[in-house]
Amino acid sequence: MRKDISDEFILEEFKKSRDQGFRLLFDKYHERIYFHIRRIVILHHDADDAFQNTFMKIWNNLNKFRKESSLYTWLYRIASNEAIAMLKKRKSDTGLSLESLSDFFKSSEEGDKWFDGDEAERKLRDAILKLPDKQKLVFNLKYYEDMRYEDMSKVLNTSVGALKASYHHAVRKIEEYLTSI
Repeated sequence: MRKDISDEFILEEFKKSRDQGFRLLFDKYHERIYFHIRRIVILHHDADDAFQNTFMKIWNNLNKFRKESSLYTWLYRIASNEAIAMLKKRKSDTGLSLESLSDFFKSSEEGDKWFDGDEAERKLRDAILKLPDKQKLVFNLKYYEDMRYEDMSKVLNTSVGALKASYHHAVRKIEEYLTSI
């Protein structure tokens, strides 16, 4: 499938045939959505669960999409909410936050094989793992997705000013971490 199809075309196809429209949407966005979720929840099995929940919600609600935002931001809002719900579930199930999981993940086999990269990438990943959840989410959307603050504001339902501040604090913490190691 082509990844360059417009969101408008996808929505029109969805009106004609739910299966075909959804297939187009999935083909265009599944990889980006998965890695967005994965960067937030870290562990593959959690990302898989949140990813499935995300696309189930998209399937069930795409016919109700009101075009108050772009399809892209609507999808990322659902994915972000599912990833955050997964973090809350993990914390309530285990009592562990991402911060306390970061040391486990840095030394885990899953972390090494899934996020293999050069030393600089590993150090950046480790620094991101140290961030509070909201700063991590904002940093990931800006750095990896190159999402505009206005779109992020719609995804996260917060002000542009608050997002800029969160991103600034995240960058500062990452810089501090990287210079201290």
